[in-house]
Amino acid sequence: MTCIHSFTLPTFRRSFLPYSLIFIFILAFCCSCRASQVPVPVTIQQDVSGTVVQDNFLGISFELYPFNTLWGESPQQMPTAMENYLSNLRARIESPLRIRIGGNSMDSAVYVPTQTEMIVVTGDPAADPDDVPVDFGPMLFKVLDAMGNVVGQMEFIVGLSMRSSDYTNAVEVARDTRKMLGYRLDAMLLGNEPDLYASHGVRPGYTIQEYITDVGTMLQDLRNSPNGDLIPDTIVGGPTICCDWNLSDILSAGLSGYPYKYYTVQHYAKSICSGPNASNENITYFVSHVNVPVYTNWQKQGVQMANDARIPVLVTEYNTVSCGGSNVSDTFAATLWAIDAGLNYASSGMSGAYIHTREYGILYNLFDPPSPETSTEPNWRTGSPYYAALFLSETFIAGGSIVVDLNLDNSIYDPAATVAGYALYDRAGMKAKRLVLFNYYRADDAGSEAAARNFTLEGGLATTAGVRVLAAPSVYERTDISWAGQTVGLNGELGGTQTTKYHYDCAMGCNITVPGPGAALVLLDDVPDDSAFFFGSSAVAPLS
Repeated sequence: MTCIHSFTLPTFRRSFLPYSLIFIFILAFCCSCRASQVPVPVTIQQDVSGTVVQDNFLGISFELYPFNTLWGESPQQMPTAMENYLSNLRARIESPLRIRIGGNSMDSAVYVPTQTEMIVVTGDPAADPDDVPVDFGPMLFKVLDAMGNVVGQMEFIVGLSMRSSDYTNAVEVARDTRKMLGYRLDAMLLGNEPDLYASHGVRPGYTIQEYITDVGTMLQDLRNSPNGDLIPDTIVGGPTICCDWNLSDILSAGLSGYPYKYYTVQHYAKSICSGPNASNENITYFVSHVNVPVYTNWQKQGVQMANDARIPVLVTEYNTVSCGGSNVSDTFAATLWAIDAGLNYASSGMSGAYIHTREYGILYNLFDPPSPETSTEPNWRTGSPYYAALFLSETFIAGGSIVVDLNLDNSIYDPAATVAGYALYDRAGMKAKRLVLFNYYRADDAGSEAAARNFTLEGGLATTAGVRVLAAPSVYERTDISWAGQTVGLNGELGGTQTTKYHYDCAMGCNITVPGPGAALVLLDDVPDDSAFFFGSSAVAPLS
């Protein structure tokens, strides 16, 4: 219903209706203007434990094949839109922005040290759009380094192929990666989805034990390269599995005995590799929080083993629907899901998660140039998942935090729940510092509750609260999306008035209203004069 905030009080003769009844009438009228459902109570436990995650928990994963169409052919040709897209994220964190370059095309690529072009396509992209063969040269590393100089510090993860048993080319990649990226190189990952080598015909019959043996051989080749020891420090990672193997089995088979910086996995909620179907085009799945913990905990045993060994686990690729996305992947539902999944990964023992983007026209992309040939021009398209990256870049706490799923309205277990929420604690787990609240309202669902939802913070949690809102007209929306009142423009810059709402009366409890559909980032005890929100412009290349 629509609430009318001003109204004319009916006229009553005092002899028939005492003032007390008039007061009751007014109270009843005002109550009818509120949302029809009961506010969602937000109860926070203190003194929690869990994996401490940094403010750069969310990274971006780029497929190698189209990289030159997104980042430019050289340091002199980097698209200003990409500079702005990345700067928007970098400006909202204190740690380096995490970038991964990988995917199937990195695993099948050949590195040509003498090649002047960044990328040369060597096969038919239409033959297998999910694995396009390319050659790449040192220009890739020059552009990575140059982008870091423009938008601020970044740290890069680069893949080394294990498709062939001859690792000469991988050693060359490692040599030039280390030399050209220097301290900005975070890790080199050995292989991409080796659990699919057998089923994809790359290495027929390939087993976990063969993989463990191959890892040992590659590590030896990297240590004894013609250019000396390329891994004197702990800088390799893997196994970067997605589908057919379990991390726990690989660790038990011997990977835990190697000096790894990270253990890495990849996971999509759904797959469209065999074509569209009722499952991968079902938007309901992506607006039900009950599905998220099931999705993020698919490697629970292996993650626990890694945590016990104090080796961080990274999700180096995640998004809605693998093999390019479905008709859900570019909607606001996908935005909310990507935030929910990112936070749930953080609450499930992961130390980082990279949302994946690919070549022009892929539905789950974070951004697309006007065309692959005109990336230096404006008129870029911002994909709905980019707003998830924007939201999450402002969510995690500098210096470290512990993320806890609050199970609001029993949302972990009840498929009918239309809300969800998380608390972010200080790194010691002693005090909640931030909240993220979800409203998964669907207007087309006859059983869905009223659009806006009130979340009631318990007394004593905070004295004040600053709130920024992510909103769209519906979960089906693709372009009319705003974060803190701002929308991304045609050159990757944020436009509109940045909006933050402050509540100054939370000592005894207060209500935070989240539009439907939408999500809110709540900073507890935040005030305008000393706020932890990002303020101002984050564009480094505004349109003139």
